[in-house]
Amino acid sequence: MNDRLVTLIGGGGFVGRYVAQALLASGARVRIAQRDPRQAFFLKPLGGLGQTQFVGADVTKPATIAQAVQGADIVVNLVGVLAGDFHGVQALGARTVAEAAAKAGVGALVHVSAIGADAASDSAYGKSKGDGEAAVRAAFPTATILRPSIIFGQEDQFVNRFAGMIAKAPVVPVLRAGAKFQPVFVGNVADAIVAAAAAPETFGGKTLEIGGPDVITMGNLIRWIAAAIGREPSIVELPDFAGALIAKAGFLPGAPITQDQWRMLQSDNIVTGVDGLKAMGIEATPMSTVAPGWLVRFRKAGRFGRRAETRVETGVDTHSATHVV
Repeated sequence: MNDRLVTLIGGGGFVGRYVAQALLASGARVRIAQRDPRQAFFLKPLGGLGQTQFVGADVTKPATIAQAVQGADIVVNLVGVLAGDFHGVQALGARTVAEAAAKAGVGALVHVSAIGADAASDSAYGKSKGDGEAAVRAAFPTATILRPSIIFGQEDQFVNRFAGMIAKAPVVPVLRAGAKFQPVFVGNVADAIVAAAAAPETFGGKTLEIGGPDVITMGNLIRWIAAAIGREPSIVELPDFAGALIAKAGFLPGAPITQDQWRMLQSDNIVTGVDGLKAMGIEATPMSTVAPGWLVRFRKAGRFGRRAETRVETGVDTHSATHVV
């Protein structure tokens, strides 16, 4: 990857910052392309002099994407939305990127989709992801398509969202408590993207699913998060008829829920195809080894409370003047 130019579309987002860091560490030059490149300037210190570039680009505006991929050796498309114009961004936008990459003579394309991508899905999100994959295959047959499960990390909007809800509510209702997930660490996803970009002769033309080492139900995930932040709320697993009504209303206490998200919850979000991390030789990181480090902010006294608990657990005298809590 040394000195190869990678256009990272959506590089300033949650996943993008980790991919950018991994690419820069590999010696690649990285062109961060997103609607407002100023939001990605924080990445500049991660690279050497001249190793990072920033351009404005929008997948709904083909001319900006054509400019962003010009001269690139590799293109990575990370763009996705959880609400809004699914079809325009995740289907038409994916096609725009793939067509521009093919026209520019790019050597490799990595397209990040999601487990559950299916053109026949009842979910608009899942359908748009499936349509996007088909468009990428048609325009750039040797592209590598990666389908991660739920991605967790310090800046995520999944584990942190539930932790925030649990920290505030004495009672936590759970929808689709039996639905299964295979959460994958964002650092592992970044490593998989770099591996695919570096070896198109091995991974080109393949669709790989990316999941973590543990399969967990929604109900058990909520319980794990509660334990990790030292909270003991009453956890109520709601029956499906109640979940459907809440989704129709559009609001679960502590968090909004859309009908499309409810449809997505009807299917497990686990690896059933080719295990990408295993195929790439990447060791999956358990959530329990990294998440408690940032979830500590949701504890009653934050890091200070955690230190006090640790001293009690280890038998350290927390009243000693030689210890500061």
